[in-house]
Amino acid sequence: MGERMTREQFLEKIYQKKYDELKDKDLRLVNVHVPGKEIVLAQLIGASQTRVYQNLGLHIGTHFGEDHTGESIGVLHIVPNEATIVAADVAMKNGTVEVGFLDRFSGCVIILGSHSDVRAALEGVIDFF
Repeated sequence: MGERMTREQFLEKIYQKKYDELKDKDLRLVNVHVPGKEIVLAQLIGASQTRVYQNLGLHIGTHFGEDHTGESIGVLHIVPNEATIVAADVAMKNGTVEVGFLDRFSGCVIILGSHSDVRAALEGVIDFF
């Protein structure tokens, strides 16, 4: 493994010729996130128990009274967050799945269905992104 770079070495590498002019001045570094299509997490959970659905909150809201015990769960985290809408659409076109949860503010999508359908849906989303 390489050795850790000091702050001064880092700044010198970034600014190269301008570093001598900037040396000993107050500098502020800003991290910027540039959105691109990225899947941070794609997980297939096999046949689940009732407790799993309840812990994920999949038995409330529009799914109140439904019992998905024994079905599989697909969990996705998408960046940029707004792309969750597209991911849910692609998932539903690739398998007979139901959207259990979608949050365009956090980037989370949860899909429900048979093991083979959830797998096909997740693979479809991964291929798309």
